[in-house]
Amino acid sequence: MTKYYDIIKAPIITEQSTKLIESENKYTFKVDRKANKVEIKKAVETIFDVKVIAVNTINVLPKFKKMGKYEGYKSAYKKAVVQLAEGNKIDAFTV
Repeated sequence: MTKYYDIIKAPIITEQSTKLIESENKYTFKVDRKANKVEIKKAVETIFDVKVIAVNTINVLPKFKKMGKYEGYKSAYKKAVVQLAEGNKIDAFTV
């Protein structure tokens, strides 16, 4: 059971992801870099008790950033956009 909580790291809540929730019932998560679409689908269905239709994944590459005299890279991560079936929703995204 804890395996599923290791796959889903955190929800991504931005303006664009909020528009996706309202218009297309798609939710965005930061996920483990080694997880595949099948594992992500099972994890979301188990944790949130919803029906998943589709999963799209994006590998976000590291970005170079400067903060004053310091410079470095932001860490890379994997992002998953999960589309839920009609009538399903995840309450964790509502504020």
